[in-house]
Amino acid sequence: MKPIKPLFCKKADWHGRTGYLIGNQFIRLTVLTGGGHIADLRFEDSVGTTGVSPLWIPPWRTIDPQCYREKVHVRQYGTLAEGKLLSGIVGHSICLDYFGSSSAEEVKQGLSLHGEAPSSRWQANGISVGPRRVALTMSVRLSAAGLRFSREIELKKGESVVYIQEVVCNERSADHFFHWTQHVTLGLPFLSSGEAVVTIPGTKGLTYPHGYDEGKALLASNRVFRWPMAPLANGGTVDLRHPFSHKGLGFVVGILLDRRKEIGFIAAMNRNLGLLIAYCFKRSDFPWVAIWEENLAVAAPPWKLRTCARGLEFGTTPLPVSRREAFVSGRRFGEPTLTCVPALGRKRVNYLALLARIPDGFGDVKDIDLVRDQVLIYGRARKKPVVMRAVGVEKLLD
Repeated sequence: MKPIKPLFCKKADWHGRTGYLIGNQFIRLTVLTGGGHIADLRFEDSVGTTGVSPLWIPPWRTIDPQCYREKVHVRQYGTLAEGKLLSGIVGHSICLDYFGSSSAEEVKQGLSLHGEAPSSRWQANGISVGPRRVALTMSVRLSAAGLRFSREIELKKGESVVYIQEVVCNERSADHFFHWTQHVTLGLPFLSSGEAVVTIPGTKGLTYPHGYDEGKALLASNRVFRWPMAPLANGGTVDLRHPFSHKGLGFVVGILLDRRKEIGFIAAMNRNLGLLIAYCFKRSDFPWVAIWEENLAVAAPPWKLRTCARGLEFGTTPLPVSRREAFVSGRRFGEPTLTCVPALGRKRVNYLALLARIPDGFGDVKDIDLVRDQVLIYGRARKKPVVMRAVGVEKLLD
């Protein structure tokens, strides 16, 4: 029997990139200095369960995105407008200041898709290891936006829960309106067709107004619908809870989360593996979930008709359109589509990620609730919830 590993945080090499490995006796997580991406989250082998990480790893070789140079890398990753981000993207990335494409003028200034944060080099500011918790704090300065962003990742002894606190500081003497989205992307082998199902407490939805890359859109453009049944481009509907239903096509939608729920969540479960990943957050912080799916559709580099990935992107903004388009569109379904950090002020959010083992006969996830020091996961085929210890939940409930 393998000994139980203590709480730890250390520098690590991940697929040739520099990062930090943080873990306890149940789970381990890898975060990269290039782009701040959370690249890997999995159970420890000693737990006796699957060692699969649900987070997406691209089929192409990634690099630290701050090293991207268009003249050198355009054939491999595409032009700067998207290629700078795509050169380093993996797993859970952050979209900050804007969620979507940069304008032609912004591209000339070196800005790529989804803002500066996921394409910049991050610094480790502190590591704390104690008898009951371990924490890593990293930060990045967004010079074009005039913002400073920091993230603390914390694990506690005896839990398979990750506690995350993020802070945006405004370095300028004027209020700043911006987008703040967690670009959580899941992939194979976890998110496999026929075995995996996605759950969110969604209500109204809106399909992307501009189709999909290379004209390979699964869904009709700019249509309102009710989650989870979305309108197909060629007529009929499709249940978006089930990934990768139509090979060779892709889609983007924005989903409004249920206003009656204080805590929002995204969840995905693989029935065959008995494995669930979920993120829980205050709905007042992140009222939207954008869902993006690429299913062997895009031929341009770096995709090359070889990528299966689905993003469950919870944030302040429903759709990844340009900043100009998003700001002009204003509120959607009566809900704001941006947030604000005051002049020389700061804004903080807390959320959590978790891995759970799901028993046979549980059914699909029906709901997730946070109560005191526990996470309760309810299934459609079982009355009793899966109960997880989570003593740091009070940060979300306060």
